[in-house]
Amino acid sequence: MDGYLADNNHNLEWLYQTGTIEETGYESFYKSMDITIMGKRTFNEIENIESVGSLYPTTRNYVFTHAESLSAKEFIPINCDVVEFVKQLEKDKNVWIVGGNTILAPLLDNHMVDNIIIQIAPVLLGEGIPLFSQKEGLKRFNLEEVKKYGQFAELIYSKI
Repeated sequence: MDGYLADNNHNLEWLYQTGTIEETGYESFYKSMDITIMGKRTFNEIENIESVGSLYPTTRNYVFTHAESLSAKEFIPINCDVVEFVKQLEKDKNVWIVGGNTILAPLLDNHMVDNIIIQIAPVLLGEGIPLFSQKEGLKRFNLEEVKKYGQFAELIYSKI
């Protein structure tokens, strides 16, 4: 609830203890996505999941990393500027920034985020990795919808 995505050690255990994907609208959301983009720390968090290769089966999955290869062939390593990379993607594709803020912040700074979906868990971490870390500057969004899934509140915003 206090705006932190993970604790100081990038741990998400608090999230797994709060609820499951089945308690959210994840399935219909994912079906609308064409591409996922994540940082290496996010990939590290999911790579030990059993059948990680089938986690995002219908999307092209990119991981921003300095590594030349990854442990799952379904994830494509990318080593370039995230803004330039996203600019070259097809305009009609839905792109999900899975995590984290080092990927999201430059896109927000360059006004390249059309929608933000935030799920809020009833947890206060007190400190940790912030969800948002873009440069100072006003960014306005319009609240489109509020949903409740189990213990999660979901806020859906669109760019004004």
